[in-house]
Amino acid sequence: MSRFLFVSLPLTGHVNPMAAVAKTLTAQGHDVAWAGSESYLRPLVGPDAVIQQIPLRPHRRQADRGMAAAKTRWEEYIVPHCKVSLKGVDKAVRAFQPDVVAVDQHAVAGALVAHRYGLTWASMAPTTMELTRPYRALPKVEAWIHGHLAKLWTDAGLPGEPPHDLRFSPHLLIAFTGTALTGPLSWPDNAVLVGPAIADRPADHDFPHDWLDPAKKHVLISMGTLTFGTSNGFYERAVEAVRPLGDRVQAIVTAPPESIPDPPDHVLVRTRVPVLELMPKLDAVVSHGGLNTVCESLAHGVPLVVAPIKGDQPINAAQVAAAGAGLRVSFARVRPEALRAALVTVLEDPSIRESAAHVRDSFAAAGGARTAAEQLALSVKTSFGEKERDSLETPA
Repeated sequence: MSRFLFVSLPLTGHVNPMAAVAKTLTAQGHDVAWAGSESYLRPLVGPDAVIQQIPLRPHRRQADRGMAAAKTRWEEYIVPHCKVSLKGVDKAVRAFQPDVVAVDQHAVAGALVAHRYGLTWASMAPTTMELTRPYRALPKVEAWIHGHLAKLWTDAGLPGEPPHDLRFSPHLLIAFTGTALTGPLSWPDNAVLVGPAIADRPADHDFPHDWLDPAKKHVLISMGTLTFGTSNGFYERAVEAVRPLGDRVQAIVTAPPESIPDPPDHVLVRTRVPVLELMPKLDAVVSHGGLNTVCESLAHGVPLVVAPIKGDQPINAAQVAAAGAGLRVSFARVRPEALRAALVTVLEDPSIRESAAHVRDSFAAAGGARTAAEQLALSVKTSFGEKERDSLETPA
């Protein structure tokens, strides 16, 4: 059996698919550990997971969009997180001595430490932002990102220039999406698209499942970690969109309670909901287009209305629409009437549900966490030799 160290950003959408893979490897008898914050990771990875503690860089909610969002993503989060976590990841590697390091594409410290010790490492793509390379048509932006990576490389004490783009391991790239959404992927050559990696999550015993009327269709409206202050009125417009549909639809909205102070009887507002428990009972999802929500919905054959906000969400929304598995609307500008029309279409158009089922079947064939675990196990070349063990036992 082999040893795997997982390095992720402290973001739920990044940790959840990696946690599913880690749990699969553990069930197969491999030794697995995490480099991260105990307080953040423990509720997500389970009580028995091994966690090598490293400092946590809190994620500041970004109000920026477009190129401004890319700038703040790198300058205010990815780069500082790398600097804060580098020593901790190095310590975790020396303590755990992994055969393979599984590195979130934006957790650059994991890539740097893997290079420092000559370890096999795999890039994990929990979003489509880097996988689809949206900035390849903007050479100045790509050069700017590479400049950040090169400086992080130098600051880590590594010689020369990075031998490749540190977002992409030369050994293996695992992406938690599928070709039914992305279409044929000619780059990178070592990418394995496994579909969503889904593991059981703690049950929500407080959710009122008996509120769900089996005679009605059920819609989940989930906009991720969107706060009331950054909602741009979307929650209010979403409630107005479903208000006339009470005779045939029930909507569950994940939102701050203050955003919908007086919902109609057929709208349930909860700060958190057991998404995976609800999926088999849902007929549609209205989402911001985060990859986890998109793929978890389509893994259950549930079509979507996607209102993307930033990051990779417009990419995911375009892919959902191109696959015929849902419709895209404007987060900022869609009016209740247009949102209602899109939702009714998704609920009633059989071709959209058939397309969602096609994506579901494609995801099932891709294998999810099982395939990802198999690929990581295949990437193990040899156990540590004496030279590698000596280097890991020498403090950096």
